[in-house]
Amino acid sequence: MTGNGSRLRILVLQLLVLSAFAVLVSWLWRLQIQRSAGFQYQADVNRFRLVSIDAPRGVMYDREGRLLVRNVPSYCVSVVPAALPEEETAREAVLTRLSELLQIPVSSRTASSSGIPARPGIEEILERDTISPYAPVAIEEDVDKQMAFLIEEEHQYLPGVVVEVESRREYPTGILTSHVLGYVVNMPAELSEEYLNQVDEDYDITDDVGLVGLEAAFEAELRGRKGTKHVEVDAFEREVNVLATNLPEPGNSLVLTLDVDLQQAAEAALREGMRRVNSTAGVVIAMDPRTGAVMAMVSLPSYDNNLFARGISAQEYEQLSQDSEHPLINHAISGQYPPGSTFKIIPAAAALEEGVINVNTQVRCQGEMLVPNQFFPNDPGKAQAFVCWNRWGHGSLNVIEGIAQSCDIFFYNVGGGFEDFRGLGMDKLGEYARAFGVGEPTGIALAGESPGLVPDDQWKRINYGEQWVTGDTYNAVIGQGFVLVTPLQLLNATVAIANGGTLYRPQLVQQFLDSEGNVVRDLAPDVIRLIPVSDYNIELVREGMRAAVTRGTAHRINLTEVEVAGKTGTAEYPGPRDEEGILPTHAWFTTFAPYDEPEIAMVVFVSGGHEGAKVAVPIAARIMRAYFGLEQPAGEDIVAPPPGD
Repeated sequence: MTGNGSRLRILVLQLLVLSAFAVLVSWLWRLQIQRSAGFQYQADVNRFRLVSIDAPRGVMYDREGRLLVRNVPSYCVSVVPAALPEEETAREAVLTRLSELLQIPVSSRTASSSGIPARPGIEEILERDTISPYAPVAIEEDVDKQMAFLIEEEHQYLPGVVVEVESRREYPTGILTSHVLGYVVNMPAELSEEYLNQVDEDYDITDDVGLVGLEAAFEAELRGRKGTKHVEVDAFEREVNVLATNLPEPGNSLVLTLDVDLQQAAEAALREGMRRVNSTAGVVIAMDPRTGAVMAMVSLPSYDNNLFARGISAQEYEQLSQDSEHPLINHAISGQYPPGSTFKIIPAAAALEEGVINVNTQVRCQGEMLVPNQFFPNDPGKAQAFVCWNRWGHGSLNVIEGIAQSCDIFFYNVGGGFEDFRGLGMDKLGEYARAFGVGEPTGIALAGESPGLVPDDQWKRINYGEQWVTGDTYNAVIGQGFVLVTPLQLLNATVAIANGGTLYRPQLVQQFLDSEGNVVRDLAPDVIRLIPVSDYNIELVREGMRAAVTRGTAHRINLTEVEVAGKTGTAEYPGPRDEEGILPTHAWFTTFAPYDEPEIAMVVFVSGGHEGAKVAVPIAARIMRAYFGLEQPAGEDIVAPPPGD
C-alpha cells in the first residue's frame, strides 16, 4: 500500500512536471515563433527612426553678388515624448532639470511660483507641438553653445532630451534691408492649415516659413524639398547609426535687383535729412527706368529682422508694434499720402494728349483766382479764392514753365477750367491717373501694398454724401484733396515719363540660382501697359521736369556733371495748424537722370518735412551724387533755394 502510494505520488509529480514543461514549451513557442515578428517590430520601433531632413533654404544676394541673407548653424534642444520616463516622478525630474537649465517653466501654470518669467511651459509646448511620440519637439531654439554642451554632458540623466544642430536665418544687413527681405518664423498657428493643406508640399507644423517681405513672396522657391534618413538610436534617443538617406533638395537662391551700396547711401541721406527737420518717417526708392528694377528701397523707421529670425521676445514685439510711427510697416508700398505738386506731371500729360492745351498755350498766374460758386454763380460774395503757392504770381506760363515753376494757377485752369477756358475735368484726369498706375497696386512682389486713391463723384457721394464740385477738381489736379498715392506708385509714374511711356511692374528679383550657383531662371522686365500719351507730349513733360531743375523749384539738384530732371511737391495733410494757420506738410521729390538716357529714377518722401524743394531735393541730390560717383559738397544749404514746393 505504501509502495503503491509512493509510486502514485511520483507519477502525479511527473505529470505535473511534464505539464509545466509543456506549458513552458508552449509559451516559448508562442513568444519565439508565433509572436516573434510582433516583438521584432516593437524592438525596431524603439530602435529605428525615420527622420525628416530639412532642406537648406536658399539665400539672397544683391545685384553685385553680395550676401544679404544666409543660414547659420544653431543649437536646438528638443524632447522626444516617447523616450521620457514612464514613471511620473522620474518624468517630472527630467523636465524640472531641463527647466532649470533653459530657464523655461515646466508648466506656465507654475511659472509665477517658480520665479521663471511667464511663457509657454515645457508641458504646454509638448502638448501643442507633438506630432508623433517619436518625433522631436523643439523646446528652445538658438540655445547658447555652452548650454548645449552642458545638456549633452548630462544626457544620461535626461532621457528623451536631445540637442540638435539646425539652420537659422541671419540677415547681415539687418535694419538696412529688413522691409524688403522680411524674415522667417515658426509657422504661425493661425496659418498652419493653409500651409499643411497645400497639395504636393511637405510642411510640418514645426517648420519655419517666410512671413513677410521676399521671404514670404518667394517661399516656394526658397524652401526646397525635405529629405529623410533612417537612423538607429540608443535608449537616450541619440543617433548611433544611419541606415539610409534620401537627401533633401536645397531651395533656390535669389539674386535681387537691389544695390547695397546705393541702399546704404539712400538710407544715410534720408536719415540725415529727416534729422534736420525732426521728421519721424521717410521713404526713398530708386528704380531703373529701363526695366523697372528696384535698386534701393528705404523706409524709415525700420526694424531689425534678426529679432524675428532668432525669436523675438514679447517685450521687443510690443515695443515695435505699439510705436506710433509703425516701423514694422513698409511705408514705401503701404503708406498712402497726398502727392502734392509731384502729381502735376500726370494732368500735364493728360491735358496735352486730350488737346486741352498745347506747347503754345499760355495761362496767366496773378497769385490768386476767384472762382464763382457753382450754386450761386452771380453772388461775388460766395466766390472762392484759389491761390498759388507764389502769392505774387508767376505771370504768363506755358506747360513747360508751369511744371518748372509748379504753378498752381496754371494747373487749376488745366484741370478744372476757368471762365472761358475748358479744363480737363475729373473724369479724364482720373482716367489718365489710373493709366499711370495710381489707384491700384503696382504688383511688386511684396505683401501689404496699398492701392492709393483716385476719387470721383461716385466715391464722394458714397463716402461724404456730397456731389463733386469744381473745387474738388482744382485740389485733385495739384495732388491735394482726396488724391492719395504710395511712394512706389509715384515713382512708377515718373519712370513712365522718364522712359517715354512704359509702365513697368516694379521688380525686386532678377535671377533664381540653384544650390551650385547655376542660373535656373532669369526674370524678364514685366510691362504693365504703355501709357496712352504720345512721345511728343511725354517729351514736353520731360522738358518741364528738366526746366524745374535748371531754373525752377528743384534747382538744388542741378548737377554740373549729370543732367537731372525732377518735380518737387509739398503736400498738406490734416493736422494741427501752425501760428499762421498753415497745415502741416509732407515733402516730396521725384526725379530721373541722366536726362537724355535715364538709368535711375527716384522718389524721396519726408513726412512732416516742410517744403519738397528745401527738404526732399537735397536728399535726392546726395543720393544722385553717390550713384554717379560724384564728390559730395562740404556743407549743406550752400545756396538758399527759392521759395516753392
